Amino acid sequence: MKKFLYSPKVAPYVFVLPFVLTLAIFWVSPLIKSGIMSGQHILPGQVESVGLRNFERLLGDRLFFLALGNSLKYMIFTLLILIPIPLLLAVLINSKLGSERFKGIFKSLLFIPALTSVVVAGIIFRLIFSESDSALMNQLIGIFGAEPIKWLKESSTGFLALLTIASWRWTGVNILYFMAGLQAIPTDYYEAASIDGASSWQKFWHITLPQIRPTSVFVLTISVYAGLAMFMESFMLWGGNNSPQNIGLTIVGYLYRQGIEKNDLGYASAVGVVLLVLVLAINIPQLIATGTFKKEER
Repeated sequence: MKKFLYSPKVAPYVFVLPFVLTLAIFWVSPLIKSGIMSGQHILPGQVESVGLRNFERLLGDRLFFLALGNSLKYMIFTLLILIPIPLLLAVLINSKLGSERFKGIFKSLLFIPALTSVVVAGIIFRLIFSESDSALMNQLIGIFGAEPIKWLKESSTGFLALLTIASWRWTGVNILYFMAGLQAIPTDYYEAASIDGASSWQKFWHITLPQIRPTSVFVLTISVYAGLAMFMESFMLWGGNNSPQNIGLTIVGYLYRQGIEKNDLGYASAVGVVLLVLVLAINIPQLIATGTFKKEER
């Protein structure tokens, strides 16, 4: 047995086996089960096959498209905020500007929100954006003479609160991703560029950006998924899955509403399948366009 496990041909498969099993049990199996359930009408003790009827129902469901629109808008704005800003901050931290001690403190402060429970963060931000005169945001705008706002009852201001939570939580994490990519770039490249008289912008454009392309693709991919799968932030900010006029309802929130609150598991599975198809439809073309699937030249 020991000889078998230590065989150079077998050892790689032994090392990847835990990952393959985990993937099969916790990802592939639920995925297949959801696909099957999306074609069923499920009641306690009763399962009826309905074919594509759940998907036909989705096409006429106004609330589903509202939730889908909210999720897409959230994803687009988080991409616009949580990729360029962390990249810029990571470049500044990785530069020779400022002291190393200050940079270490700055990085630690930015990463603390990622360690904070989203439940706690949601409650705190709900208080910050509450409609009372003493709420932090109303006090801030009061400095400029503005009247208190009912932040979480209007679509635009509620969306601003969601973006604020997302920026607060994930800026530090994305900075760390970009920092890892930046520190893997050989310093020889920059030294050679300096000798040739390249400006800081030319170094950034012709060295930094191409070298961190794999990191950027990774951050973009997980940000697309995270944007479309957002749920807890909205749930905690509005203290539940029901927001005024559904301004905070996301596609995962709608899935939760149908599957858990209304016990319509078949229809909820159809929503989940649409979400999966949407994530793949966005991520696979961008992975192909960025050359992720191409073999590296030797």
